[in-house]
Amino acid sequence: MNERDADAPETTAGADAVDGPGTFARPETGAGPSAADGPGDEGRPDAVRTWHRLADGSVLLDGFHALKHAVRFRADVPVAVTTDRRAALELADELAPDVRDALEALLTEVPETTLKALVPRPHPTSVAALAVRPSRAANLGILARTPRSTPVVVLDNPRNLGNAGAVIRLAAGFGATGVVTTGTLDPWHPTVVRGGAGLHFATAVERLTVDELPPGPVFALDPEGEDIRGLKLPDDAVLAFGSERTGLSPELRARADHLVALPMRPQVSSYNLATSVAMTLFHWSATGGAPA
Repeated sequence: MNERDADAPETTAGADAVDGPGTFARPETGAGPSAADGPGDEGRPDAVRTWHRLADGSVLLDGFHALKHAVRFRADVPVAVTTDRRAALELADELAPDVRDALEALLTEVPETTLKALVPRPHPTSVAALAVRPSRAANLGILARTPRSTPVVVLDNPRNLGNAGAVIRLAAGFGATGVVTTGTLDPWHPTVVRGGAGLHFATAVERLTVDELPPGPVFALDPEGEDIRGLKLPDDAVLAFGSERTGLSPELRARADHLVALPMRPQVSSYNLATSVAMTLFHWSATGGAPA
């Protein structure tokens, strides 16, 4: 961990939380407060009105680090609020000077009661924002593009929102092309975005069926597979991981070109999903692949 503890997302989503507030429609853009809007009373009502108008169709960026990453990876952020503008900009000076000017233009100061009305469980950094979800067509284009220089991670019917967010954060860190989920979990659920620290905007994140998986050889993680230590994973691999409870679905197993196993001590039943993804991506990078 390279940044202070506030970067760590809370993990109170529960083990079986799936499907949150539905799919997100693309809100109108350019509607946020202008750079001239400051922390005073004149800027506050515009920011709150903009928030209420766009909230139902936008991606919630919960906390400074989610906003920092979204801005860094060129997300469209119409509105951002904080209870302490000076503290947020000091945090930017310390941890994200590359986006400090952009955050100064975006952030509007609001009272704590207003922030709690907008976000019932505010992040400890007291920063929140709304962003436009990338278009599905654009993400599908990225996932389908060949040749591909980095893998795609597939979570087959995941159940835990926090795990999904952690995997997206890992994939972004390794420069993976994208993260695909199958099943009912919405990978853009606010808890997943919070767990991913806003790094959904650094990689292509979509929900697909097994039949819609991107091109490339499918390497599925399974205890009965070949030991990963004897393999070199290709850059265009589709790395598939089963659900926390039931492992690979029959559909994904039938689609797999290779079954791969991680080393594990006998009588230990399994690894955490995000840990398995981290080990696999590290193996890929250590045997020839390279983070972007």
